[in-house]
Amino acid sequence: MKKQHAFALSALTALLVTGCASVPSSADLDKLAADVVKASFRDQGIVKVSAIAPEDINEACTAADVAGKPIDPDLAIKLQDAQLKTIKWPADGKYLGDWKAGEKLAQSGRGLTWTDKADTANGGNCYNCHQMDPKEISFGTIGPSLTGYGKTRGVIADPTSPASKAIIEYTWGKIWNAKAYNACSVMPRAVHKGIITEAQAKDLMALLLDPKSPVNK
Repeated sequence: MKKQHAFALSALTALLVTGCASVPSSADLDKLAADVVKASFRDQGIVKVSAIAPEDINEACTAADVAGKPIDPDLAIKLQDAQLKTIKWPADGKYLGDWKAGEKLAQSGRGLTWTDKADTANGGNCYNCHQMDPKEISFGTIGPSLTGYGKTRGVIADPTSPASKAIIEYTWGKIWNAKAYNACSVMPRAVHKGIITEAQAKDLMALLLDPKSPVNK
């Protein structure tokens, strides 16, 4: 590992020295960044380096961000369509689980660290980005407020009705893989990336859509 760090450092030094005469190209900087990442991380416990392997959708969004402009609309649609195909709908046709379990899941940010065991249940960490319960005083604002999510969408009267189908499926898909609806979404692809299970997704669905949930009070 020390040899790898020395390699990355020497590569950085070479570019900086060269940069006195000419500015490194974007390709040079990208390669350097990739080399530094490769040299700096290793598999440890349940955490694998493959988790940070580049993907087309992430690279495209990063490139657009660096360029300071939105991702090309046609490319975004193509990437979203590919992500949409990863969504698996409930085999039993049931989308809602237990909202109380969903609330605990939304409050928990634990799991996925190298010290965790493979069978440790991960949290959803939803409050890190969203307000959900109107009475909650500590929450993030990266994502929109989800207070009244089911109530304001007219779903909670009967989540199983045909009229509720579109918002039910959208909510499920958003939890499963948010990039299916927004290519450059910063929301984790919770089920697609194995952060939570399908059963946990059902509990989060209930938190958002069950009339008894504090979200809809």
